Amino acid sequence: MKIRPAIASDLPLVLAFIRDLAAYEKLLHEVEATEEKLRATLFGDRPAAECILAFDENDTPAGFAVFFTNYSTFLAKPGIYLEDLFVKPAFRGQGLGKGLLLHLAQLANERGCGRMEWAVLDWNQPAIEFYESLGAERKLDWTICRLTGERLRNCGVRPPGTK
Repeated sequence: MKIRPAIASDLPLVLAFIRDLAAYEKLLHEVEATEEKLRATLFGDRPAAECILAFDENDTPAGFAVFFTNYSTFLAKPGIYLEDLFVKPAFRGQGLGKGLLLHLAQLANERGCGRMEWAVLDWNQPAIEFYESLGAERKLDWTICRLTGERLRNCGVRPPGTK
């Protein structure tokens, strides 16, 4: 197994992994990512996230992870938020997912992070069991809230005549 940071020429591969993950999660209809958008947000002047790629022993692309820095006020330390981790079905059970996660944990330690966190779909029992086997603690008392699209655009917009 080989893990390396993605570079701009990997954009078609990164986009393919994103689509594969979305299909697995039954969310393909939500994918708006394009190579152009990924180029701007992963490799532009102010990258919003980082991406690492995993390859099998034959250098066949097998998986990826996208992550970014977040911050814990309680710890007063940065953290790593794992946005996506995906291993192609044909490569599962070979340690690639674990390798990606351990690589990120090592990065978090090297960067002085206080924690690493991510979300997992409640129906994805194999992933939940995998994460727990590595020592991850599920935070069942937290609920994710999200604003996207029109709701995000309208949030904070004041009606005319208000201060």
